[in-house]
Amino acid sequence: MKMLNIAISDIEYDKFGLKSEAIAFSDFLDIVSKELIRRNLNECIELADKYGLSSMPMEEITNEVTAVRNNA
Repeated sequence: MKMLNIAISDIEYDKFGLKSEAIAFSDFLDIVSKELIRRNLNECIELADKYGLSSMPMEEITNEVTAVRNNA
């Protein structure tokens, strides 16, 4: 088995709820994946607000998506 060392700040260590300085790679991937998902979700919310999509009813969003797919 290979060992990989990664430097992380104390703030990030606490932020991600790490309990040990040695974790399995699969656990590391889960932590990174969750953070990426969180960031992407926040970016989607910001874009929805910016372009006025957050106030659109679901039916209107569905109609927009259908129209784009039909024109593709």
